[in-house]
Amino acid sequence: MTRNAERMVEALLFAAAGPLSVEELAARLPEGADVPGALTALQARYAGSGVELEPVAGRWRFRTAPDLAFLMTEERQDPRRLSRAALETLAIVAYHQPVTRAEIEAIRGVQASRGTLDVLLEAGFVRLRGRRRTPGRPVTFGTTERFLEQFALASLADLPGAAEMRRLGLVDTDLPPGFSVPDPARDGGEDDPLGDTPEFAQDFLAEEDVVR
Repeated sequence: MTRNAERMVEALLFAAAGPLSVEELAARLPEGADVPGALTALQARYAGSGVELEPVAGRWRFRTAPDLAFLMTEERQDPRRLSRAALETLAIVAYHQPVTRAEIEAIRGVQASRGTLDVLLEAGFVRLRGRRRTPGRPVTFGTTERFLEQFALASLADLPGAAEMRRLGLVDTDLPPGFSVPDPARDGGEDDPLGDTPEFAQDFLAEEDVVR
């Protein structure tokens, strides 16, 4: 059964449009199938091959081996390329989440453009997390699973350090003391939920859009 489960997991991952979790794989396999064991065996079998099995955001996927990525490169225009402001904002959200728009502005030293946050929300890299338990109830932002997938991170704990972010050109501002990798175990415990207020989609930035 172990070899059978390995073959079935392999088939599902190759056919899937995106990464699959252990639970999603188990739901498609016969009851009692050893999904974690199959994933471990497949990861070992494909290590060093043209494609490799990797965990991303708590899910699993096959991807081209990093040293062969050049074979997949093509020259084309990418209209979705993020601006410098968007990359800096995304880095700040990743390292400081949950973070408010006012806090993003304080870190970058410039007023945040509503368009920049809209681009990140539309791209699926950033989400609305909740409302800060402070006067004014400002909206807070955090990253998404798509952010982890895009940057090949298994979890937020795998974010590079500040020095590495500067080397990659993602951050070139003077960051304040306390800039550090977040603790994923604390993720989601500092805000009140947004709830299902229909009009919220239209006014999520209203409280911070006042003229300064």
